[in-house]
Amino acid sequence: RYSNVCARCPEQRPVETQFALNCMGEFDLITRYFKRPSQRAVLGVGDDCALLAPTPGMHMAVSSDMLVEGRHFLSTVDPARLGHKALAVNLSDLAACGAEPTAFTLALSLPRIDEVWLEGFSEGLLQLANEHHCELVGGDTTQGPLNICITAFGEVPPGDALLRQNAQVGDDIYVSGTVGDARLALEVFRGLQTLDAKSFESVRTRMEMPTPRIALGLALRAIANAAIDVSDGLLGDLGHILQRSQVGAQIDTTWLQQSNTFGEDAQAAGISPTLAQLPWNKRLEFALAGGDDYELCFTAPVHQREMVHAAAWESNTPVTRIGRITEAQGLVVMDPEGQPITRRFASFDHFA
Repeated sequence: RYSNVCARCPEQRPVETQFALNCMGEFDLITRYFKRPSQRAVLGVGDDCALLAPTPGMHMAVSSDMLVEGRHFLSTVDPARLGHKALAVNLSDLAACGAEPTAFTLALSLPRIDEVWLEGFSEGLLQLANEHHCELVGGDTTQGPLNICITAFGEVPPGDALLRQNAQVGDDIYVSGTVGDARLALEVFRGLQTLDAKSFESVRTRMEMPTPRIALGLALRAIANAAIDVSDGLLGDLGHILQRSQVGAQIDTTWLQQSNTFGEDAQAAGISPTLAQLPWNKRLEFALAGGDDYELCFTAPVHQREMVHAAAWESNTPVTRIGRITEAQGLVVMDPEGQPITRRFASFDHFA
């Protein structure tokens, strides 16, 4: 009956297996689920600080993102998918900067130690980390509401970083992949939309397991003028570029037309076949202001169009030209007939 000794009990008494598991401490948790041999770091998990050795001559890019249960993810999400997304949203920031990932830290607050949950979460987290050769080098764990905060580190050559402030008048505006799927999945969860099982799984995967566009971000160095990752909604995030660059934009919506977005063409048109079947107003709302897409929105000079397409081909990432940067500040969205759309599109706000 008794198969373990609880090292945390003063009398070192034998305890039942289940009780011993519940007595797992903070450092046991870290060692079992998150400690790995250092690969690129000079010193990784297990000391007061990690030690990183940046490549000589490179700039370090740093990004932090926090995911809070009930605000950024549903309590029912598969832990492996949550682990993937927790790192993916940070890697997406590095991609938007044109930085190559090198390492990350994890700060994790848990209501209780749940081995099944930790097994899945760490598996999803570290699998994505391995895909991008991005090493977990430290962090913190504590008891409390489920909260995940990751800080990711990357490298970019001096002068090659993609910034929000460099959009130029006349630049083309592009978006990678497809947008709006995550919002559609959320509406299904809310009971406001219905989809067949296959379509729902497709958009749910986009919501729960976004693809960080690292390869595209690297390929866009010296091609794009400005970039941002689409986390709170396409138009809202584009607005940050416009504000920092002190320019305006005109957005075309012909790429959202149903006639251009079925079958294979949908992947090159900015929206998925599932989203393309929605009514026009829903397509507009979900694609332009949906959020949680983690695609790249970027600007590039007209003379770089061939290079943009080459970067898309090289990174195996579809890109769609959706508008242009204008001198007159402000954001104008045009309907397929070329008339301004007066409707307002509200992007996600963490304090709204």
